[in-house]
Amino acid sequence: MKIIYPSVILMTDGRSGEELLQRIENYGRTCYKSEDKITSTSYIPFIKSIMKRGHFSVIEHEKATVRVICDRGVTHEIVRHRIGSYSQESTRYCNYSGKDMEFIRPCFFNDDTVSDDTMSDKYKNIVWQNAMREAEDRYNKLIEAGATPQEARGVLPNSLKTEIVITYNLREWRHFFELRCDKASHPQMREIALITLNLLSNHIPIIFDDLKEKYLRENEEIT
Repeated sequence: MKIIYPSVILMTDGRSGEELLQRIENYGRTCYKSEDKITSTSYIPFIKSIMKRGHFSVIEHEKATVRVICDRGVTHEIVRHRIGSYSQESTRYCNYSGKDMEFIRPCFFNDDTVSDDTMSDKYKNIVWQNAMREAEDRYNKLIEAGATPQEARGVLPNSLKTEIVITYNLREWRHFFELRCDKASHPQMREIALITLNLLSNHIPIIFDDLKEKYLRENEEIT
C-alpha cells in the first residue's frame, strides 16, 4: 500500500498563455470590428476591459486541460460540472492486484498537525490506514479467487487514487473555481481546486486574477 498526496498537471499542448490570450483578443474584437488595433501587447488592456464588463462569452472560445491525481470521491464531484470533457482511470479495466495499491492521503486526517487535537488526528489517520489495508487485502483475495476487476472493484474505497483528465472552456473554469475554492466546499475538493487555480492563473494571466486574489492570498502554501 502506498499513500500519496493529490496533485494536478497542466496539459498545455505547447501553447503559451500569451498565445491563448492573443487569440481571445482576436475573437473579441470581432464584436467591435477593431482588429486593426491589435498589437503585440494590446490583448492585455482589451481582455482586462471585457472581463471588467462581464463579457465572459469571449473567453469560452479557449480551453484549458489538466490531469488531476486525486481520490475517487473527489472525481464524483468534479464530473457534476456538465460543461466539460472527462477521461478517467477505470476500475472496470485496471487490475490493481499484484502491486501496491495507491491511496490519497486525506487532508483532514493530518497526523503532522500541531494542535490540541493532534492525538485525535493521529488516531483517525491510523484507523483510515487500517481500512485501506483491509480494502487492498480483500480486493486481492477476490482477484485471486477468479473475480474480474469490475467485480472486485466493489470493495474499493473512495480514497483509492485515480487520474482524471479535465477540459473546460475558460469561463467554465471560472465557474468551477467560484464553487470549489469556496470554504464551504468539501476539503479534498477545495484542495484540488486551489492547486488548479494556482496553476492556471500562473499560466494564463488576467483571466483568473480576481479569483487568485480572492482565494489564494490566504493559501500561499499551495503549489
